[in-house]
Amino acid sequence: MPESRVPRRRRFLVCEPRHFAVQYAINPWMHPDTRVDVDLAQEQWQSLIRAYRAHGHTVDTVEPVPGLPDMVFAANSAVVVGGRVFGSLFHAPERRPESTHYETWFKTAGFDVYRPESVCEGEGDLVWTGRYVLAGTGFRTTREAHREVQEFFGHPVISLTLVDPYFYHLDTALFVLDDNNIAYYPEAFSPGSREVLARLYPDAVLATRDDASAFGLNSVSDGRHVFIAPQAEALAARLDARGYVPVPVDLSEFRKAGGGIKCCTQEIRS
Repeated sequence: MPESRVPRRRRFLVCEPRHFAVQYAINPWMHPDTRVDVDLAQEQWQSLIRAYRAHGHTVDTVEPVPGLPDMVFAANSAVVVGGRVFGSLFHAPERRPESTHYETWFKTAGFDVYRPESVCEGEGDLVWTGRYVLAGTGFRTTREAHREVQEFFGHPVISLTLVDPYFYHLDTALFVLDDNNIAYYPEAFSPGSREVLARLYPDAVLATRDDASAFGLNSVSDGRHVFIAPQAEALAARLDARGYVPVPVDLSEFRKAGGGIKCCTQEIRS
C-alpha cells in the first residue's frame, strides 16, 4: 500500500501571459519564428490557477508588462524562504528588466528584497527542500550566486551541475515532492551531482528523458497533489504508485519558450 500523503497549503505568485511570445532564443526550446497562440496560452494558464485554488492554495498576481514576453515565468523572479526574498539577476539581457517589476511587487507586498550581485534566476535554479537549498548551475545561475544565497538565508546550499542544455534550469530536471523526497532526471546532471542526489535521496522518484522532455519535472507539489504535465504519463504513474495524487494541467503552449507549470509559479514561503 502506498503511503497516505498530507498536503500543505501554499501561497503562489503568478503573472498572466498577456504578452507571452517567443521573440528571441535563449534556450534550445525557443525559436523566434514560432507562433504563439496567446488565447490558448491564456486558457491553459487560467486552468492552472483554477487548479491551485481548487486545492486550497492562495494565488497572487503581478501585472504583466508589455515587451517582457517571458515575465509569465514567475519562478525565475526570486526565491522566498522564511519571508525573505532573494531576487534575480538574469543571464539574458532581454529578461533583466523583469527583476525590477517583481521587486516592486514584493516591496509593495511588504517584503524586503535582496538584489544578487551574481547571475541568479530565482527558483529556476534554487530549490528549497525544507532543510537546504538545492542549487543548479551550468547554464544560468552561477556558483558565486550559490555562495550569496547561503550567506543571505543561512541555510546550506548544495551545488548541482546541469549538463544538458535542454534542461537549462534545475526546475526542468528536478522538483521537490515533500520535505523528505524529490523527483529528478539523473542524466541532466554531471556524474558527481548524480552521486550527491543519490546519497541525499536514495528513495527519489526517477524520471526518464521522455518525462523530462514533456516538462514532467517542471511540476509543483503540495506534499500530496502534484500539478504535472499530462504528457508525462510514466512519471505520473510512478508518483501515483508512491501515494501522490497527480493533477494533470496542460501548459504545452509554454513549452515553445521552454517553460511549464513550475516556471509559471513562484512560491512565497512565510
